[in-house]
Amino acid sequence: MKRNILLNPGPATTTDTVKQAQVVPDICPREQEFVEIMKQIRKDLVKIVHGDEQDDTSVLFCGSGTISMDVCLNSLLPEEKKILIINNGAYSSRAVEICEYYGMPFINLEFPIDERPSLELIEQVLKENNDIALVYTTHNETGTGILNPVREIGALVHRYGAVFVVDTTSTYAMRPIDIKKDNIDFCMASAQKGLMAMTGVSFVIGNKSIIERSKDYPKRSYYCNLYLQYDYFEKHGEMHFTPPVQTVYAMRQAIAEYFAEGEQEKWKRHTRVYDALYSGLERLGFQNVIKKEWQAGLVAAVKYPDDPNWSFSAIHDFCYERGFTIYPGKINNTETFRLCALGAIDETDIEDFFEIFEEGLKQMGVSLPVYYQK
Repeated sequence: MKRNILLNPGPATTTDTVKQAQVVPDICPREQEFVEIMKQIRKDLVKIVHGDEQDDTSVLFCGSGTISMDVCLNSLLPEEKKILIINNGAYSSRAVEICEYYGMPFINLEFPIDERPSLELIEQVLKENNDIALVYTTHNETGTGILNPVREIGALVHRYGAVFVVDTTSTYAMRPIDIKKDNIDFCMASAQKGLMAMTGVSFVIGNKSIIERSKDYPKRSYYCNLYLQYDYFEKHGEMHFTPPVQTVYAMRQAIAEYFAEGEQEKWKRHTRVYDALYSGLERLGFQNVIKKEWQAGLVAAVKYPDDPNWSFSAIHDFCYERGFTIYPGKINNTETFRLCALGAIDETDIEDFFEIFEEGLKQMGVSLPVYYQK
């Protein structure tokens, strides 16, 4: 099978064995055989973030990563309480939009997209608003690659008696996470990113007792209610509604490959890939939006050079035709593109990419190293 190298922020490059795992005999998802597969997947998802099976659980949903954001925000807010969103990027801004659509009370605590949130300001807002019950932020803002200090934020959240929800969609199963040490009550991801599986399954991992308490919270969604889906899993061992069967088989295979590679070895590989991306960009003169020490080590957000011959669409198409996918940026008022260290790739793939990328820039007439006016 032709192998494409995806340097976009997901879906990620997959192994042939994960692809082939989808080719299975047809089965009704209500069969006990399939229920057992789902049961083991739920346990494994908790294990990946070092959760305690007695205290923590995972709940699966059909959909992309945004469905998990929706689920957590609409399901975990008690009556007459509000949400604090720590917002320094496009994906935490999406959480703001979800709150707006449901009409839920929230505080949008905004920070510049190229800065880490201020712990002092977060604590001030928590201190001044004792009706905050839920605090939400993003671990790795995929639009910029900035890493937010979730462990420190979580400690503050718990000091003021709130629940801490973290979008780990672009770090889960890549950058090591320990939900206890990191003070996380709920985290989330989707199968097609860190697990290197297929699009169609997303999941929330978190505290059982809080989920059970949420049974009495206002019901804002039917399909996207965390307690409803959790309760159905607990009683029947399966999703309330029809799951994406073949995608689940691919997910099972991807999880097996995750454990075979190992948490630390997998993170080392992603780090090799990221370092190779960073070095290649630096050699060609490209500037990152976020300084390196604040980056999560998974996404490089790169400023367009000030060269009249530069065209993102042209260089994208040149690379795509040769098996490499790059991705446009997601930053207000700054034109960028992104290169990501996700998926079943290694540093040799990045070396091959930069040969193609540099050749394309030369054919376009872009000066190398690239230049910026300021």
